[in-house]
Amino acid sequence: MAAISCNYFVKCGFVESTSISSISSSFSGQTIQRDLRFPVKFSSSNRRISCQSSPSAAPVTSLVNGKAKAGLKDFIHISDFDKDTIMKILDRAAEVKALLKSGDRSFLPFKGKTMAMIFAKPSMRTRVSFETGFFLLGGHAIYLGPDDIQMGKREETRDVARVLSGYNDIIMARLFAHQDILDLARYATVPVINGLTDYNHPVQIMADALTIIEHIGQLEGTKVVYVGDGNNIVHSWLLLASVIPFHFVCACPKGFEPDEKTVEKAQSSGVSKIEITNDPKEAVRGADVVYSDVWASMGQKGEAEYRRKVFQEFQVNEALMKLAGPKAYFMHCLPAERGVEVTDGVIEASNSIVFPQAENRMHAQNAIMLHVFGL
Repeated sequence: MAAISCNYFVKCGFVESTSISSISSSFSGQTIQRDLRFPVKFSSSNRRISCQSSPSAAPVTSLVNGKAKAGLKDFIHISDFDKDTIMKILDRAAEVKALLKSGDRSFLPFKGKTMAMIFAKPSMRTRVSFETGFFLLGGHAIYLGPDDIQMGKREETRDVARVLSGYNDIIMARLFAHQDILDLARYATVPVINGLTDYNHPVQIMADALTIIEHIGQLEGTKVVYVGDGNNIVHSWLLLASVIPFHFVCACPKGFEPDEKTVEKAQSSGVSKIEITNDPKEAVRGADVVYSDVWASMGQKGEAEYRRKVFQEFQVNEALMKLAGPKAYFMHCLPAERGVEVTDGVIEASNSIVFPQAENRMHAQNAIMLHVFGL
């Protein structure tokens, strides 16, 4: 395995450094450069996994700190990357997953790194998958709950971004307003991962894509039918469909369609076949995947009873799955309200892949973090 030399530079926001230290690692990949204010000692260790550098389309360019120049990237929208990069991240996810499943714990690319995890919205899957994944690859994650920062209230997002960048190597944030993740990425001097906003949920859809590839063999050319609210999950599916060709259908009640500009972006790309319909029974015919989510997301619980009435024809039940056909898998990003948007029988059926899907959050996110680090 060829060793590479990585020169790390740390920027502290006010003063540029004058001393640079060279860090060696026997890990084949991409050279990363950052500015250093002080020498750092680092002991190299052997790695037993091949790391191919993943060329990407230009990341979000609203950077004020030279992050792009340093070779670091953010992961805010799937459509910030081209097809080749997305597929390489998914390939890498499968590779690292296989290594972890084998019991091999020698691959520690995040050794000595820390991750700040900002949670304006609590979540079991997001916290445990990021924290466990980062730990298994050698890193340490710090949980910052809703009352720890109160970003945008107690302290401005741009200040939080720069302070956390001084302490950590990467930031993951699960937020409400999408503008907050954009501001965080703009002002942070380390990579920022979008763990969810009200607009999109890119890490979830990367895990979904990995799961579909594992069970069907490919994502390209498949028919994915989402039944329910045109929410952030749908937006991320649409953004993926603007990069990778497949047939995506969103079946939702009138008035609950996804964002028009996001639909237009996906359709105008000419990459995938995109359909928005109000007829779930017609939508699911011939589906490879039928996908559901809660009808009232966090922050919409006051509308729950009203939504149950409006969405009652959009429950994924045994009858709807029968219309989809025997080859259709069922997916759900969880948590699920059994008996509401999906029946217990569907979620527990042999063609339900919701739990492999949940596990793949960790593996997809590990690969995303490797990519933004340039490893």
